[in-house]
Amino acid sequence: MRHQDRYLQISRILSRHGLGYFIDALGLERWVRTDWDLFGRPRERERHTRAEHVRLVMEELGPTAVKIGQILSTRPDLLSPAFQRELEKLQDSASAVPWEVVRHAVEEELGDDPEELFVHFSREPLASASIGQAHTAVREDGTQVVVKVRRPGVVEEVEGDLEILRTLAVQASRRWSVAADYDVVGLATDFADTLRAELDYLSEGHNAERFARNFHGDPDIRIPEVFWDTTTSRVITLERLHGVKISDEEALAEHDIDRSALAARATRLLADMVFEHGFFHADPHPGNFLIEPSGRIGLLDYGMVGEVDERSREQLAMLLAAFDRRDPARIAAAFATIGVTEHRVDRVRLTTDCAHLLRTYEGLPLGRIKVGDIVRDVLEILRRHHLALPRNLALVVKMVVMTEGLGTSLDPDFQLGRILGPYARRLVVRHFDPLVLAKRVRQAGVDFAQLGVELPGQLGRLLDVLDRDGVSVSLRTDELDPLVARLERIGNRLVVGLVVSAGIEALATLGSTDPERLKPHETKVVAVGGAALAALTGYLGWTARGHRRRR
Repeated sequence: MRHQDRYLQISRILSRHGLGYFIDALGLERWVRTDWDLFGRPRERERHTRAEHVRLVMEELGPTAVKIGQILSTRPDLLSPAFQRELEKLQDSASAVPWEVVRHAVEEELGDDPEELFVHFSREPLASASIGQAHTAVREDGTQVVVKVRRPGVVEEVEGDLEILRTLAVQASRRWSVAADYDVVGLATDFADTLRAELDYLSEGHNAERFARNFHGDPDIRIPEVFWDTTTSRVITLERLHGVKISDEEALAEHDIDRSALAARATRLLADMVFEHGFFHADPHPGNFLIEPSGRIGLLDYGMVGEVDERSREQLAMLLAAFDRRDPARIAAAFATIGVTEHRVDRVRLTTDCAHLLRTYEGLPLGRIKVGDIVRDVLEILRRHHLALPRNLALVVKMVVMTEGLGTSLDPDFQLGRILGPYARRLVVRHFDPLVLAKRVRQAGVDFAQLGVELPGQLGRLLDVLDRDGVSVSLRTDELDPLVARLERIGNRLVVGLVVSAGIEALATLGSTDPERLKPHETKVVAVGGAALAALTGYLGWTARGHRRRR
């Protein structure tokens, strides 16, 4: 069997840390040579919490498991705070790769000795991690750079572990109800995609350039330049940034940097990434911020990023609008629509939990509410109802929590809600913009055309089945759900289109009249009609997406 030694190693490490339920769930029983006592507990087991044991297991399993643990720590919708805190402790460090190995890797990729390619190339590593090792260097024009070199053999090692991860995820989904609830096979695929992206330095280079384009001309941030003539999938050369760590209070004071203003600048930059650019740094821990003497922020490490696509923007706007209305039923509907689950959602219980959430924060001024507390309570509700967030929204949530922690560490009076509030309101307004509504109407036409192509074939196959003698036909509602959902979506979009068209025509008729000739009651009609049209189309735009369910 492929990877036999690795399966044996995994099962033994899990057994030694008392995680027998994982051995059962993952189907690893046959690999275990147990040292357990009569009560099913490992002998001579160290005293640790369960979360600590999980972290220790990942450290012992090596680089791939450490990276997966770090990725998993970005999913607060899946993990309780105790497990999340432990996995955040995982350090991506490793013993240094010998200089001759680094030299050979650079020669293979760039075609020459690194000490010939650069005026200076440090033989001692600046940092050494599980995937790559960083060295400082100087280009011919005097530019100081950092050259990261991927470890030899790491791709093969990671790919082998990812194959095992998928196999174990499939086993777990069959044998462990919790794994089935959260679609661990899909999660394993997401983790694999994220990890493969970190293995490819070309991807990291393109991420850095995209951030540079997004923040072009912004005086508050510096993105390092990528030098493509000495960059490949295995080697990346980036401009070296200089500054002090954002967490170094003494150094910030020496440079006379206002920590309160710095917290606001850092938060504004991160909010721009999510709400304005739709492309954000998914690991904004203090180590990835260097502060220049001028106070400008240098951003590091572009391996883990997130993207807020149109779908994610709609989901965020839906959730924010629901909270703005303070309607527990709408909040529950938004959770059920956005959340990923294999279960039917108990709307009554979910609405009750949302009502309790609203009562908890009712009457509190914005300045006294910590966003992290609200997020924690929301995530607890999601976990209770076996609802997982789509990966990109989970990364947004994680980034928001980390941003608040970063801001508070710089300024005890930091209020994230005051900074994020205007961004959130603009997102909701854009969601109900007439141009966006018009786009949905056009999409309804595309859906209708696609349905027109598919429906005759589907009906023909159905008639073929019904024409066969002696065949009993049973129709399951879950098989009809996709067709019903599409019809509902098309119907709602067409209704939106009709209402928008009729409303605009009516208002245009009144609006084309000379304002001086309008009677007072007609002026009110224009104003009230416009407001009503905006509200009605917003509501219909909302309900047009409200029937999607994952079963």
